[in-house]
Amino acid sequence: METHVRAIFQNISPLDHRYSLSEKSVFDSLVPWLSEEAAIAACVKAEIALVIAHLSVRGTLTGALREALERAGEQVTPEEVYAEEEKTRHNVRALVNVLKTKVPPEAAPLVHLGATSVDILDTGLSWRMAGVTRRAILPLLRKLELLLCDFTEREAETPQVGRTHGQSAVPITVGFAMAEYVSRLGKSILEIERRAGELKGKLAGAVGAYNASSLIVRDPEALERRYLSELGLEPSEHSTQLVEPEYLLRLLLEFNTAFGIIANLADDLRSLQRSEIGELREGFAADQVGSSTMPQKRNPWNSEHVKSLWKAFMPRVMTFFMDQVSEHQRDLTNSASQRFIADYVTGFSLAVSRMTSVIEGLGVDRERLLANLRGSSGGGIPGGVMAEPAYILLAESGVSGAHEVIRKITLAAEKEGVSFAAALAKEPVTLERIGVKLAELGIIADSGEALYFFEKPEHYRGLAAEKAKALANKYRLI
Repeated sequence: METHVRAIFQNISPLDHRYSLSEKSVFDSLVPWLSEEAAIAACVKAEIALVIAHLSVRGTLTGALREALERAGEQVTPEEVYAEEEKTRHNVRALVNVLKTKVPPEAAPLVHLGATSVDILDTGLSWRMAGVTRRAILPLLRKLELLLCDFTEREAETPQVGRTHGQSAVPITVGFAMAEYVSRLGKSILEIERRAGELKGKLAGAVGAYNASSLIVRDPEALERRYLSELGLEPSEHSTQLVEPEYLLRLLLEFNTAFGIIANLADDLRSLQRSEIGELREGFAADQVGSSTMPQKRNPWNSEHVKSLWKAFMPRVMTFFMDQVSEHQRDLTNSASQRFIADYVTGFSLAVSRMTSVIEGLGVDRERLLANLRGSSGGGIPGGVMAEPAYILLAESGVSGAHEVIRKITLAAEKEGVSFAAALAKEPVTLERIGVKLAELGIIADSGEALYFFEKPEHYRGLAAEKAKALANKYRLI
C-alpha cells in the first residue's frame, strides 16, 4: 500500500519537529509508548491477550499457538487499521477486522469475543501509561534527582543568604536551598511509582456488568483476571463501560505535582542568575549566543524554557479532571481530550530533561555568594541578616523589648550608612549582654569576641548543612 510520509517540518505540533530534533533521546524513549503507532500496538496487544485468555480458560492454549498469535499481532500496521477505519468508521472494529486476517484461523472467532471497545482501549492505555512511566519517565526523574543530590551534597556548606519575599532573610547554604527540591521531587517520584503500579484494566463489557462474557464462561471475573494478567494489570474494582478514571487521573496529577516542583526550581535558578545577584550560572557553550543584538548576554534560557513548558502544559490538568465525568455508563466526551494525554506527558518529560541539563552544568560563584551574604544583597543594611540572632540572644539574656532594641539599631545602621555590626558596636551594653550568651553557648571563647560573630554571618546557619547532607543521602537511594 502506498503511503505518504510527511516532512518533519510540515508537522503542526512543535513536539513533532522542534522537540523531536532538539531532545531526540527523550522523544525516542516516548515514541514506543505515546505515538499513534504505539496506541494501535497496545490495542493489538490487548486483543491478543484476550484470545490467549480464552484459549487458557478452554485449556487449548499451546506454546506454538501463543507464538503464532504474538507474530500475528506484530504484523498489524497503523496504515492497515486506518484504511479499514475509512470503511467501518469505528477504530476498534477496524483493528479487529485487520487482526482477524492475521491470526491462525482457529483463533479468529476469539478475537474481541466478549469485549467492548473500551475493554481494549482503557486497558491498552493503562498498559502504555504504566510502561512509559516505568521505562521513560521514572528514569528521567531519577537521573535529575541524583544530580540534585550530588549538587546538594557538594554545596552543603557553601554559604548563601536566605531570602523571603525577595528580601535577604538569614544565612543558609546553597546545598540547603537545593535540598528543598531534593525532598519535594523525591517524594513525588515515589508517589509516581506507586500510582503507576495502581493502573487498572477491564473486561467487563458494554456497561461493566459482564453481560457478554457471562454467556461465554461460567466465571467472567476469572476470565478478566486472566486477560489482564497477560498485560501485568489488575481489574478495576468497578467498571461501567470505562475503567474508573481516578486511577489514571491520580497518576497524571502526580506528574503535574512533579512538573510544578521543577518549574519552581527553574524560577529560583533563574532569579539567582540575575545580574544583580549572580550567585549561580547555567552552563554556556563556547559557540552559544545569548542575544541576537547584545553579545555580552548569557541568558538562563534553559530554566526559562522549563517554566515555559510548565505554563503550556499545566493547564491541561483541567481536562484530566473533566474526563472524570461521563454520563451514566459511558458517553464519548473523553474521546478527543484523552488523546492529548500523550502531549502532556511529552511536555513534562521534556521539562525534566531540560532541568537535568541545567543541573549538570550549573556553576556556583562562591565569592559572589559570600559578598551577597556579608553585604546588603542589592539593598538594605550590610550584615543586616544578623539582626535575628542579635534579637534572639538579647531576649535570652532577659531583655523583654529585645526586638525593638535591635530594630532601632538596624534603623541607625541604615541612617548612618554603616554595617549592622558597626551599629551594634555603638551599643556596648547590648553587645556585652549578647556576647555573654554567645560565650555560654560555646560559639565564642568570651564575650569580647561577640563582634566577630556578627561580622561573619556565614557561621550562623543553623542546621542548614546537616539537613542538606541528610536529605541528599536519603533520596539518593530511591
